[in-house]
Amino acid sequence: MTDKKLKIEFAPGCFDHFDGTQEELDEIMKMLEKMASTGEISDELEPIEWDELDEETQEALEKIFNEENEPRRLQ
Repeated sequence: MTDKKLKIEFAPGCFDHFDGTQEELDEIMKMLEKMASTGEISDELEPIEWDELDEETQEALEKIFNEENEPRRLQ
């Protein structure tokens, strides 16, 4: 059995709602890529149930999901 290393690809617009500095975003991306390459990211995964999320989180995720399904408009 071979161990496949995960590779993270950041889709255009995936951080459109990120509210932080470019340095913070760069650090998060670097951390995620490191965790994927070592396999640590899989160890940290934890399933969640939609009904266990608070209403504010559900609404925020629904908004993001709906925006992702609309064509992007470049300015």
